[in-house]
Amino acid sequence: MTILMGVDIGGSGIKAAPVDVGTGTLTEPRRKLATPRPATPDSVALAVSDLAGGFDSVGPIGVGFPGVVRRGYVGTAANLEPSWIGLDAATLLSSSLSKRPVVTINDADAAGLAEVRFGAAQGVLGVVVTVTLGTGIGTAVFNNGVLAPNTEYGHLVIAGVEAERLASGRARNAEDMGWRHWTRHLEEFLITLERLIWPDLFIIGGGISAEFDRFCADLHVDTPIRAASLGNDAGIVGAALAAAEDF
Repeated sequence: MTILMGVDIGGSGIKAAPVDVGTGTLTEPRRKLATPRPATPDSVALAVSDLAGGFDSVGPIGVGFPGVVRRGYVGTAANLEPSWIGLDAATLLSSSLSKRPVVTINDADAAGLAEVRFGAAQGVLGVVVTVTLGTGIGTAVFNNGVLAPNTEYGHLVIAGVEAERLASGRARNAEDMGWRHWTRHLEEFLITLERLIWPDLFIIGGGISAEFDRFCADLHVDTPIRAASLGNDAGIVGAALAAAEDF
């Protein structure tokens, strides 16, 4: 049994737990802190250190980050402070974690990796798109199980408006949308993805996936849709998997 720490940084909360990377299960209940405001690199790194320090773990730590991450460097940070952009997030976080090795991965890519390896997309061939709905919209695209990283389709502009401003979980709450109203926005986003990349399966994840039964029947798209089976743990599990694969 190999157990590694997974951390999932979100726009509103940061979650962490140790993960058995052979089975994709958490070995202890996850812990969560609110994302600091302002969400500067130093404040977020301190929060990650506080969370990880609450577990008895060794070895590398995987961290899912809400933005583009290329070779450890942050390319975008839409729901955090702009001062993240250009930073080597892996090195920064490692310095706050007693120099333990850190692997960073886009947070939606981490959630998708977990669903492909252990969840609702396990064994599915073709193009699978995981859509995480929370503070923003994250996407992860896989072809025959191979990840195309950092797709960030939640920032597509549809009818003059960025998709995550209409169809994210935060947008639904902020605009006090009823489920049917919000579902129409989500449907438009999914249809746009269909026209662009012709997926074989959509996986709906993020915090709102717990409410999947409240809106799935009103989604009218050609592509089959499933709820993420790992729920809000997917990002933690996928981050730990990324650490395992890197080391």
